[in-house]
Amino acid sequence: MSVTMMNCIEREPETLTRILEEYPQKLAPVSALLAQGTVRRLLILATGSSLNAAQCAAFAFSQWANIQVEIKEPYPFTHYERFDEATDWVIALSQSGKSHSTLAAQRKAQAAGRKVYCLTSDSSSPLAREADAVLDINCGIEPVGFVTLGFSATVMNLLLIAMLAGEAQGMLDAGARDKTLSALRDVALRLPEVMRRTDDFITRHQAVLAAAPRYVAIGYGGLVGVAKEFETKFTETVRRPSSGFELEAYMHGPYLEANSEHLMLFIEDAPHPRLAALRDYMRPHVKAAFTLSAQGESSENQLGLNFPLDPLLAPLLLIVPVQIMAYRVATLKGINLSVRIFDDFDKVLQSKI
Repeated sequence: MSVTMMNCIEREPETLTRILEEYPQKLAPVSALLAQGTVRRLLILATGSSLNAAQCAAFAFSQWANIQVEIKEPYPFTHYERFDEATDWVIALSQSGKSHSTLAAQRKAQAAGRKVYCLTSDSSSPLAREADAVLDINCGIEPVGFVTLGFSATVMNLLLIAMLAGEAQGMLDAGARDKTLSALRDVALRLPEVMRRTDDFITRHQAVLAAAPRYVAIGYGGLVGVAKEFETKFTETVRRPSSGFELEAYMHGPYLEANSEHLMLFIEDAPHPRLAALRDYMRPHVKAAFTLSAQGESSENQLGLNFPLDPLLAPLLLIVPVQIMAYRVATLKGINLSVRIFDDFDKVLQSKI
């Protein structure tokens, strides 16, 4: 029996728990680097879902470790940008470790005299073989092209790297570290209930979810990464026009395309007045306006997870309903995700090694 996207999502609780148990060994090269001195500027090279995962975790580096993070698309970085000499550390992020553009960007950073740490699920991949150090995200090689398990594992590992950096640089004490680890364990334990609530919500609204021809997600802070992964996953699986926006960015023009066929999802870690104001304004103009809330309770138009948590950890929780929605809405639309399309794309365009 073939493995499905949903099978991978269902493995997330146990996988995230294992990552938490084994991170001191898997991320040991990070600890060795941080022991050498202070890090202030981190460059993350990533594209696609890897870039979205980096957006989910970037603010943890700033708040926990006082590290400024730049996330760059590999191709323009390689061909159009000068390397910033203020950069202390580079992470090349690729779940498969086979991205042509990320490998070229990694080589450029190395040529500038910086060590590059490859964060990947395949320690024998081309990126990993050329990297100065390999950070194993510890989820195994995901057998489904629409990455979900690997995405969440990447977010978890980036949060743990930020925590290690905060501790090494004196921004987090042992108590804060233990509190963070406990909160991350709680997220992993909560995921089966999150999955149940999500399934109930989708079943209740399956007609409107399946009928929509256009999907839009809105987030803020680290939840922009969740909104952008909504865009990526819905585009890949549901195969209808789908977009993810930062809250304020949506208000500066994109709202003008809204019409009665749009389905909107507003993503929040806790009740957010600005997000609520936009949602309430848009609701009369679109097919449906739903809210995905970490803290709130479920209601007719809200998928509430009733799980208050640190906003920096919220993307790890809220990405799971988005992943399940992508899978189930595709199924409701009659799309068989086990049937590969554009099977020769990577070979012809050479996007993957």
